[in-house]
Amino acid sequence: MKKIFTLLLISGLAAGIFAGCSSGKAQEAAGSTDSIGSAGVSGETSSGASSGGKVFTYARDSSTTSFDLHREITMNNAFAIDKVFEPLVIFDQDGNITDWLAKDHSISSDGLTYTFTLRDGVQFSDGTPMTAKDVVYSINRHLSTDGPLPLQGEISNVSAPDDHTVVITLGSAYTPFLAELANFSNGILPENLEGKSEEDFFKNPVGTGPFAVSSWDPSGDLTFVKNEHYWREGEPKIDKLVYKTVSDGNQALNQLKAGEVDAVESLSYANAEAVNSAADTRVLTSGSWNVEELFFNTLDEHFSDVHVRQALAQAIDRENLTKALTFGYGETANTILPNAIRYNTSDTVNALAFHTDAAKQELSESAYPDGFSTSILIPSGNNTRLQEAQIIQAAGQSIGITIQIDQQETAAFRDSFMNLNYSMMINSATADYPDADSIFSFQVDPDGFSKCYWTSYHSDDAAALWKEGQTEPDGDSRAKTYADLQQLLAEDVPYLPLYYPNVCIGVRSNVSGLEVLPNGSARFNDVTLN
Repeated sequence: MKKIFTLLLISGLAAGIFAGCSSGKAQEAAGSTDSIGSAGVSGETSSGASSGGKVFTYARDSSTTSFDLHREITMNNAFAIDKVFEPLVIFDQDGNITDWLAKDHSISSDGLTYTFTLRDGVQFSDGTPMTAKDVVYSINRHLSTDGPLPLQGEISNVSAPDDHTVVITLGSAYTPFLAELANFSNGILPENLEGKSEEDFFKNPVGTGPFAVSSWDPSGDLTFVKNEHYWREGEPKIDKLVYKTVSDGNQALNQLKAGEVDAVESLSYANAEAVNSAADTRVLTSGSWNVEELFFNTLDEHFSDVHVRQALAQAIDRENLTKALTFGYGETANTILPNAIRYNTSDTVNALAFHTDAAKQELSESAYPDGFSTSILIPSGNNTRLQEAQIIQAAGQSIGITIQIDQQETAAFRDSFMNLNYSMMINSATADYPDADSIFSFQVDPDGFSKCYWTSYHSDDAAALWKEGQTEPDGDSRAKTYADLQQLLAEDVPYLPLYYPNVCIGVRSNVSGLEVLPNGSARFNDVTLN
């Protein structure tokens, strides 16, 4: 099974999916840098001043490199894919699941049969009607594609009794299934990709979403135009949406101040107050499905020792680290489950607290009582991650552990941790959909895509609790299972949660209707420029 935390894996793979207000993310711009080519759009300027109509320009730090929703995981791609393709159900700002391309749905009493009734009049952006056959094709393609975000439920059959009905049958109950369907990777494609090859179709993708691709440079900018066949009347309210690649955060801030862009996706916490206090700009923020973490490679001779991991956990003052780096836009984390997702026990879990003397005592019980030398891996060019690493470096020094900071360019950083060529690293995890399983599947399944987020951590007890949580219905029993799992992980410390960052987007004051989502994405359906 392959699973993400993101959207997206962040910082080289992207929770994360995976997607927010700096939170130390060095988002990946991996993939082809060859221009795909397009029809091109002319007459565009920012802030809606365009001969082609109302234009909204959105600064992002990484280019979109692919629209193949079944093979992508990084936020640079996911948050473009979700503008073109839509799923049967979606989640709102609070993580509630609501019907979308399906006008309603029902679940059988045994939890095995999901029946969706499709909306009337839904069309793809080329004017072709969407039918149940397109849904069946999309789900089956996802099931057959060897991608990073598979459907985890045991799907035994997908059928279309008629053009407006889709029935999905599971072989066993799987509680997260409906939430999983709300993920961007479960958007609906036209059947057989309209007879095109995958390469040709995804160069000029056709979906039911509010926008269609107009021009696209995988190493640069991306321009969407309004989907004239969109099923929601009056949406979107803008004519064009431009994803402008601005890799430097300070440059993006200056462009926001100057009105050259209408919003900045990854606004740093350090700049948030300046944006909020200016007359022409403000900050949109919400809780997130993201958690910043310190990861231990348990194959490393030092970090295979639980006493070493516990010692470092107690040596790090996470509360002050959070205050210093999030400027009030983050909350100290005690578990790996984001605080905006149900069943988070950060307030009640018995986590290892900051206590230098206890940390020294714990290290004395390890195989390395006199300390040792090691390294911490971070992406280069990321000041937040560098500051985090320096704080952890000082904490290690306080108990006799010498830590060298290893900064690597994003692609090299990604290769290093995916090949387990590291001792410690700092990275983020982002849930793709509003269910605890979205995080736990990625970080607890030893046989999964990431081998417990590239820590090689293995706990039969943790895996058993994770599996229980997948099948238990929502309620007290599932809550206890996840509480037990979070307690176990807090004691084993294969990864140390640092803080929960808020999603922050900087916008011009004349912008209204921009919906900030907890996975770090945004909806532009109702955006207007006053």
